[in-house]
Amino acid sequence: MRIFSVSHKTAFVVDHCPYMAESSRQLIECDMLTKSRSQGVIPLAPVSKSLWTCAIECSMEYCRILYDYLYRFLPLIFTLALETSSSSSCFTVNYIVSDSEVHILNSWKQENQNTQELMTALAAVGPPNPRQDPECCSVLHGLVAAVESLCKITEYQHESRTTLMDTADRVANRGRIICLTNAKSDTHVRMLEDCVLETIQEQNKRAAGSDRLMPIQQCELVLVHIYPQGEETLVSDRQKKELSSVLSSEVHSVRAGRYLAGKLNVLVQQHFDLASTTITNIPMKEEQHANTSANYDVELLHHRDAHIEFIKSATVLNPFSHETVTLKWCTPRTNSVELHYCTGAYRISPVDVNSRPSSCLTNFLLNGRSVLLEQPRKSGSKVISHMLSSHGGEIFLHVLNSTRSTLEDPPSISEGCGGRVTDYRITDFGEFMRENRLTPFPESMVDAACRTPVERAKFQLERHTRYWPMIISQTTIFNMQAVVPLANLIVKDTLTDEDVLTCQKTVYNLVDMERKSDPLPISTAGSRGKGPKRDEQYRIMWNELETLVKAHVGTSERHQRVLDCISACRSKPPEEEERKKRGRKREDKEDKTEKNGKDTEEKGWTTDSERLKGVMEREKDEQSECEIIKDSPDSPEPLNKKPRLATEEQQPPEKSKGPVSLLTLWTNRITQANSRKHQEFAGRLSSVNSKAELYQHLKEENGMDVHENGKATR
Repeated sequence: MRIFSVSHKTAFVVDHCPYMAESSRQLIECDMLTKSRSQGVIPLAPVSKSLWTCAIECSMEYCRILYDYLYRFLPLIFTLALETSSSSSCFTVNYIVSDSEVHILNSWKQENQNTQELMTALAAVGPPNPRQDPECCSVLHGLVAAVESLCKITEYQHESRTTLMDTADRVANRGRIICLTNAKSDTHVRMLEDCVLETIQEQNKRAAGSDRLMPIQQCELVLVHIYPQGEETLVSDRQKKELSSVLSSEVHSVRAGRYLAGKLNVLVQQHFDLASTTITNIPMKEEQHANTSANYDVELLHHRDAHIEFIKSATVLNPFSHETVTLKWCTPRTNSVELHYCTGAYRISPVDVNSRPSSCLTNFLLNGRSVLLEQPRKSGSKVISHMLSSHGGEIFLHVLNSTRSTLEDPPSISEGCGGRVTDYRITDFGEFMRENRLTPFPESMVDAACRTPVERAKFQLERHTRYWPMIISQTTIFNMQAVVPLANLIVKDTLTDEDVLTCQKTVYNLVDMERKSDPLPISTAGSRGKGPKRDEQYRIMWNELETLVKAHVGTSERHQRVLDCISACRSKPPEEEERKKRGRKREDKEDKTEKNGKDTEEKGWTTDSERLKGVMEREKDEQSECEIIKDSPDSPEPLNKKPRLATEEQQPPEKSKGPVSLLTLWTNRITQANSRKHQEFAGRLSSVNSKAELYQHLKEENGMDVHENGKATR
């Protein structure tokens, strides 16, 4: 069937009633029109546009974008579409002004499709007359005329019907009506919709018996309610709604001025599948300072296919949004356009065509220059994705190949989306594909549940993928050989008693592993430190195992028995919990001690002198007590008595009252620490400089001088 889209015909209906002469209340400073103001000149008062002026400007900008971008290529596109496609890209506009009567400014003919003719016709119509009787004026006249116009045949439809003479009835007729008005309320909007629907039904009956008319198969009504700034709207916005099989309607309530211009800009992108690109950091010389330059931005409209790579990667643009894509200016090293590998070229149209940055950019490109555009990146090398260049006096946005070429080898799985992911469960996925392999099977054979083989295959695939992590680091149980029997059995549709016993044995083995504190294959990639503790590892494992079994617990009663076994094993006895708790506290204490060891040691140095003073005073008291007790010379010192410091026996009491050197402080500290561990040798305590003379009894008995290594001389 020859398909003409809804965008093939667009009928603009602009309200010309007296209330459209009301001010939009968007003030325009007249001083902005002059570069400088002379002394003594009184500034002009700001002015504002009427609702009619705002509607005309925005609707003409809608038509300019349509004609500027699409209409020049209609003959070529239409010819190619007839040969290779089932849809047409031919777009035409019929402009209608409605007051007490209907003013049709142009027709569907190709020679009438330009903004110059529309502007000339609008000048003849003039602004709304505030003195005109409001009772005689209505936008309904324009809506009825728009429906009648949609039933008329365009040149492209006539050519298609002539080509398909035998099947002329297969040529479709679709269109869109855009109505700019100032509605009174939601009830008024519903009345306009009912009028359009009734008119379509009447005109379709009339067109059925005529060769010069075509019945309307689909019509979109876009009602734009315009109201002044600073006022509250009485009309509610409404998304697209199907009123009947041939009519759908949507309502937009917009403030006049720049808000209306933005809304029409979004609508033209929606209606003709356009997208927006903003070129940033365009260097441009200032008019007032020729030696300086500033950076400007220019927004361009083009076909959405220019962003196809962004939409595929889903990194820059949402295909259902109408936000602009920002690309950065990059001056190329050469103007040879043919040296770049392009995958597409799309004609552009500036959004603000009369601005100085847009004019400078278009003149720069029309002079034979080209501009490379790069994606803004915070880090890494720049990526050149697009290029602006002109051909035959027309400016095109070229899409450069910034991704892998189809001639290259396919990418490795380690270079997938999201970066270099090297821990995919490739081996497990191969097993998964073998288990779910499809084979030819008679469709007439159904199971007890009256399911065909395809339905059973889909059900099995759904059951096997209820919980199936794709990354090794995201799972624990699928990396454990001990859990394999349970993981393979729990996905089955039905379990036998032997299968339940096997699953329970697997759970008991895991409990035994936890009791022995066996290590688990927990991935520590991307984490700092030693990773989670042993108890935390087993908690993660049990949670994941419970998640796997819960995904299949509603299949049968035996699946529930496996889950009950896991729940029972996870609830440990009180003494086991207490032992685990003490172990965790001990590990936390050791970690805390290791963490704060250095700080404690540094703090200890600052208080050594004070503690040593107290120790020396206590040792003096103990020394006085020991003088009273008469111990045997051969008996060892009692264990409950602290050994005295060597420095206290070697130095007189009066010397300890003076300043203490650093060496003495360190020696006393080491001696005090050693005294807590063992009883010091009596020879070292009575020696000089911690050197004790050995074998003194040999010298006394034999009169020999004892030297080192036990050798003696007379």
